[in-house]
Amino acid sequence: MKNKIAGYVLVLFTIVSCNSNAQTKKLALEPKKGKAIAVFASGCFWCTEHVFEAVVGVDEAVSGYAGGSIKNPSYEQVGTNRTGHAESIAVYYDPKIVSFKELVNVFFASQDPTTPNQQGPDKGSSYRSIAFYRNAAEKQIIENKIKELTANKVFANPIVTEVKPLTDFYEAEEYHQNYVKLNPNQPYVKGVSVPRYNKFKKIYKGKLKPKS
Repeated sequence: MKNKIAGYVLVLFTIVSCNSNAQTKKLALEPKKGKAIAVFASGCFWCTEHVFEAVVGVDEAVSGYAGGSIKNPSYEQVGTNRTGHAESIAVYYDPKIVSFKELVNVFFASQDPTTPNQQGPDKGSSYRSIAFYRNAAEKQIIENKIKELTANKVFANPIVTEVKPLTDFYEAEEYHQNYVKLNPNQPYVKGVSVPRYNKFKKIYKGKLKPKS
């Protein structure tokens, strides 16, 4: 679990966030004209944010919490695995450059969707795999991809990714945003985030930004 791997770094961040009254906030999830938003959960949001921001057509990925029942959950609350939330990202993208279907390809290429409540060393329901949809068309795209991957036996075990309607998304505390880029020498980043990203680059057939 990244809390253990990161160790003293996360303890320090927790102290800082508590002392500064760091809070989460609910995002309106209304894209700018000509842009769109997609939300996914696939383990640690530090890793997931880093992956999606490397994709051509993605303007920004925001780390946060989705899929749960309480309002304005904190990182510590979500980490108890009692709120129903999963570490998630809101992907702001240009649909003229990259489609929702392609983002779903990125989602499945960057994780192991067969491990219930786990992604790599991180265990608990807050690390489960969820593909959120905002309309029937997006839901169909996700379900078709799961059928395709299953039929082609891409994974040895059954896919356990949840397919859920998107309700609320809460932006995570500021120190979680752009975490991999801002903390390249952090133990978890070096030991988990970067290797996961490098594995994704070998698998993914789509377009990535230069020097990503």
